[in-house]
Amino acid sequence: MSEIVMLNIAQLVAGFRQRSLSPVEVMCAVLDRVTKLDPAVNAFCALDEEGAMSAACEAERRWTRGEPCGPLDGVPVSVKDLVAVAGFPTRHGSWTASPDRESVDAPAVARLRRAGAIPFGKTTTSEFGNKIVTDCPLTGATRNPWDTRLSPGGSSGGSAVAVALGMGPLSLATDGGGSIRIPACWSGVVGFKPTFALVPAGNAASWTALSTLGPIARTVRDAALMLDAMTGANNDGSSEGGSPAGYSAALDDGVVGLRIGWCPAPDGVPVAPDIAACVGRAADTFGALGATVIQTDVAPIADYYGNGRMHSVQWCVFFAQRVRHMEAADRTLLDPELTALADAGARIDTATFVDALLARHALGASMETFFERYDLLLTPTFHCGPPPVPGLPGHLRSAPLLTAWCNQAGLPAISVPCGFAGDLPTGLQIIGRRGSDALVLRAARAYELARGDFPAPGPELQLPGDVEIAP
Repeated sequence: MSEIVMLNIAQLVAGFRQRSLSPVEVMCAVLDRVTKLDPAVNAFCALDEEGAMSAACEAERRWTRGEPCGPLDGVPVSVKDLVAVAGFPTRHGSWTASPDRESVDAPAVARLRRAGAIPFGKTTTSEFGNKIVTDCPLTGATRNPWDTRLSPGGSSGGSAVAVALGMGPLSLATDGGGSIRIPACWSGVVGFKPTFALVPAGNAASWTALSTLGPIARTVRDAALMLDAMTGANNDGSSEGGSPAGYSAALDDGVVGLRIGWCPAPDGVPVAPDIAACVGRAADTFGALGATVIQTDVAPIADYYGNGRMHSVQWCVFFAQRVRHMEAADRTLLDPELTALADAGARIDTATFVDALLARHALGASMETFFERYDLLLTPTFHCGPPPVPGLPGHLRSAPLLTAWCNQAGLPAISVPCGFAGDLPTGLQIIGRRGSDALVLRAARAYELARGDFPAPGPELQLPGDVEIAP
């Protein structure tokens, strides 16, 4: 049996059922892993070791009685620090957020608990999820598990790094323009952004009307099982807003007969040659699996880039709204990059904002037409590799070229590791029409099986000696 912390959910649950493994043993192994590895990567901003061990003991007693409370009973899960977890503060990566502990779980977290999962820690984020790297004044910089000199991406970088390094098999994250898929791509794990609002957000609903909650995991099946729990889908043939028998039910049905569009580089997107080669080989795999793969320019996406400011206009305005009631003293505590976003948003007039919303509507309508011809669309997840820590280079400060448009259209999209560009992992993005989450996951699973196991980063991590992680 492989190292406990790298087991998938099916292996964990089988071990619990057969009494060859216990939830206490697993939680101890995960917490020990965090203690050993997190100082080098800074993926966690809060832990509840006592509460996690208590919950693991309860799960162990249920398994001993043969009465697990759900399909994830005893499975550790971390949660991005934009999402409320009872007993933890929700700091949003910000000195301006309240340090008080939450008394109520966000709906998705509550559903994970009902399925038996154990939330044991909060993962790092950029401040209020404002950018595609994970650094902020409150928690400092999070580092890539493959090369600690580099960023893992963001804003869900802590979640992606935690999963990649075996610091828990699952993490609940958010994605407003690529914040699940980009760190999944650069960290070598699976990251799924569901159809907009498929996973309930409750009082922390997407204030940007772009962001949605989703899973980060090491395998597509684990991501699907987590999505089952968060949407209320289950394995008895019923669901609450999920697919008829859960998103994990038909994962192995393959892609034979599907018509798949393949867009290697939308007009104006400079995809690095080594990334293009990796993703091109992944696209070829679908043809070998029985799908019809057709290279296409995807005109609606080209129109989106031609519009130029659709995503950035909305993003800036939303952040301007976020900070407009802050006291002047609090504004001085903000990440300067967030302040710049908010200031830019405050200068945008109503007509420009409405134009961006109209362009968003037009993009959604265009993609509905596109998906009348194709079942799925393949693209690279990101056009280049990760930047150094800390900070975000100027050329990456615009809307992420290959991911943000999916948020504009509300489409489900997944990043699956598809190889290495140099020494770093890169990702294939699989996109479907609104509501086709099960099909996107099924295609990702077919590719994953054909690809074989993807390696994990080694646990021998070194922090560059001249850079500190936290302020």
